[in-house]
Amino acid sequence: MAYVDGFVLVVPKRKVTAYRRLATKAGRIWKEHGALEYRECIGDDLNIKGTLPFPRLTRAKAGETVFFSWITYRSRAHRDRVNKKVMADPRVANMSGPMPFDMKRMAYGGFKPIVSF
Repeated sequence: MAYVDGFVLVVPKRKVTAYRRLATKAGRIWKEHGALEYRECIGDDLNIKGTLPFPRLTRAKAGETVFFSWITYRSRAHRDRVNKKVMADPRVANMSGPMPFDMKRMAYGGFKPIVSF
């Protein structure tokens, strides 16, 4: 079964285009270094009654939207090898300018799937 790095982050709506450009570059780099899948998903149907809505969970403010993103790998060891290559890639260092989102408000973690179809 694969291994998944998952992300939830808040992006100001006025910076979605800039974030999309950044994510497109990042996705290409991760895939080149061996990631199986790279997905960036913008919130669409986020206020479902009876659940904790993502905007409230992330404390998104007016004018912000939520992204749910993931990268898949063959295993945790594969993830570690890919991420090591990605972090050594000079293109990633060149992305270190002002981010179109607040890194302190990003949730990230590695996940081991327990059900997969």
